[in-house]
Amino acid sequence: MSVLNINLPNFITLGRVISVPFIFWLLLTGEAKAAFLLFVAAGVSDAVDGFLAKRYHWQTPLGAYLDPLADKLLIVSIYIALGAREQIPLWLVIAVVSRDLLILAAVMLSWLLDHPVVIKPLLVSKLNTTAQLVLASTVLADEGFELGLQPIRMALAIVTAILTVASLIAYLRAWLAHMMGVGVAEDSREPW
Repeated sequence: MSVLNINLPNFITLGRVISVPFIFWLLLTGEAKAAFLLFVAAGVSDAVDGFLAKRYHWQTPLGAYLDPLADKLLIVSIYIALGAREQIPLWLVIAVVSRDLLILAAVMLSWLLDHPVVIKPLLVSKLNTTAQLVLASTVLADEGFELGLQPIRMALAIVTAILTVASLIAYLRAWLAHMMGVGVAEDSREPW
């Protein structure tokens, strides 16, 4: 195995990363059906690479970073494209993208200050990601197949916004506690 630990799950994850600009382009050009189908394929690939990595003990340090990066690239690009086409509210796009940028900035700052954090998803973050994916897939399906789901889309947008803000608050609270050493043993590597 190479230094980067490239294996089948990592190749599948790389395929998901490569699909992101195609999905983005399809959305911006109004090809909602094709974007939806490629999005579904990306979702299936996420499940497959996770299953293979766990089932055959093929987890690698590269995969631990690459998989969530692929997921974030996919979600952020879809939200930006859907916002640009006014298919989801712009305020929600700003909330979703800002949350991720703020968390990334906090992680980078902790590394620059030589006090790195161990990132582990919180329950509210998992719920947030699920809500973001459900909203994105609902909008893509509705736009591609004209299902008439506008009331459901708005309800999902509100739920996603609430979970996005709650997730950001939870992460920033944990980050502040970590940076100030509140309630943390000196050599513990607590998740945040």
